[in-house]
Amino acid sequence: QVQLVESGGGLVQPGGSLRLSCAVSGSIFAITAMGWYRQAPGKQRELVATIASGGITNYADSVKGRFTISRDNAENTAYLQMNSLKPEDTAVYYCNAVAMDETTLASYDYWGQGTQVTVSS
Repeated sequence: QVQLVESGGGLVQPGGSLRLSCAVSGSIFAITAMGWYRQAPGKQRELVATIASGGITNYADSVKGRFTISRDNAENTAYLQMNSLKPEDTAVYYCNAVAMDETTLASYDYWGQGTQVTVSS
């Protein structure tokens, strides 16, 4: 059983910062990529940022220069540092991990339960 546990969401004023964390646990051989997605009310889930095992990152245009994704491979944990937050960043943020099963080495997509980020004055 693979679990992704997110933390760090909350309420913040415009211009503020938050740091999200996502810890992966369970029967995995390796994590090939991790990422953050978000879903605002009435909208589809969208990519925020991804990071591959080698450290290559990818960001949505809307967050470039404000958000930074990072990961600790030894701890199987990913982070999303969010600065200069805007009201339009308000959404439920979901962690994603593409991980290889330790027995079969097959790759699977895993998701966290989501954490609410609200940017409001």
